[in-house]
Amino acid sequence: QVKLVESGGGSVQSGGSLRLSCAISGYTNNFASMAWFRQAPGNEREGVAVIDSGGSTIYADSLKGRFTISQDIAKNSVYLQMNNLKPEDTAMYYCAGRRSPENMSLLLRHFDIWPYWGQGTQVTVSS
Repeated sequence: QVKLVESGGGSVQSGGSLRLSCAISGYTNNFASMAWFRQAPGNEREGVAVIDSGGSTIYADSLKGRFTISQDIAKNSVYLQMNNLKPEDTAMYYCAGRRSPENMSLLLRHFDIWPYWGQGTQVTVSS
């Protein structure tokens, strides 16, 4: 059974940093793509960043320069480094995985085409 487990969330002040981790188990091959999404109360789940097995990345325009997605294939893990956090970054952050490749722009925009999800980790940024 494939399982994704996020960790690293917490409460920080505006301008602070957090590093989220997502550990994948139960799947011996590497996912074709991994991603981070976030969802704030009352909002739709939105794409934060996507990385493919070759290391190519794509980010939400509003987050470029502050957030960095990376992966450690040997550890079957994906990470999200978040710097200069703002109160509007407050949300539940989810990692997602997909076995088959797809256009990365589509993957970022459509959470419903990701079959595997973690349970989420809460990030709260205070002003």
